[in-house]
Amino acid sequence: MSSTPYVNNMASQTRGVKELIALAAAQPLSPDCEHFYFLRHGQTPRNALRIFQGYDEPLSALGLEQAALAATVLAGEPIRSIVTSDARRAFDTAHTVAAPHRLTPVAREVLRERNFGCLVGTSSADLDWTCSPEGGETLEQFIARTRAALAAALAEPAPVLVVAHGGTLYVLAALLGVPIDVSVLGNAQPLRFRRSGPTWRVEALQAAGDAVAALA
Repeated sequence: MSSTPYVNNMASQTRGVKELIALAAAQPLSPDCEHFYFLRHGQTPRNALRIFQGYDEPLSALGLEQAALAATVLAGEPIRSIVTSDARRAFDTAHTVAAPHRLTPVAREVLRERNFGCLVGTSSADLDWTCSPEGGETLEQFIARTRAALAAALAEPAPVLVVAHGGTLYVLAALLGVPIDVSVLGNAQPLRFRRSGPTWRVEALQAAGDAVAALA
């Protein structure tokens, strides 16, 4: 496992990402599986506008197309379990991807994106992950919740597909010591995490949309 996870390109332009990664990396995760899949949800209207969104935000027309493309890309993968955030954008993406596998996604509230409290509905263009919004989660609380949720998800029958959010992906990568690059941050971008000995790597299976690091 890499001792110093880092961020590249556009990911480094979001304030607080390095702090998020440092905090998560201090509590590494060691799932028993050899590989698993991760999918960020498809685009939403508020993704496109860079606005903090609630859990009921639907996919946009583009997001629906991205989810359908991701389903095609993942259809040939040996997925046995699908665990998803219960936020509408992730839940709907997961059900689209699950159809070719004839699986029923397991929805879990603990896999939701960070609760940004009073910031929901405002601009996320200057997002700082270290903020402590009124009525929301601190960064430490978000990381702890997400770590526990990912550990439980990856204990399901393998290979597992986790469908969640951009913030989830930042935490996941840091927990495994995997560097984050803009190529893995796009909406509905199917990813394969694979272990070689103690070292994890991530592979983008196919670009499913515009790789813009907008808030999940």
